[in-house]
Amino acid sequence: MYFTDRGIEELEQRRGTEEVTFEWLAEQLRTFVDLNPDFEVPVERLATWLARLDEEDDDV
Repeated sequence: MYFTDRGIEELEQRRGTEEVTFEWLAEQLRTFVDLNPDFEVPVERLATWLARLDEEDDDV
């Protein structure tokens, strides 16, 4: 188990039944980066990965 799994598990437990839009998620990510600029690159990588999930390229 990775350390980050704890945060993911907490997110799932606290908000797992909620529905959100990608617009809402994008705004939350922007706010997070504004408050935590050191995380800009990881957040950008996560956002790009999520945006490209449906691409057929297996190298993603």
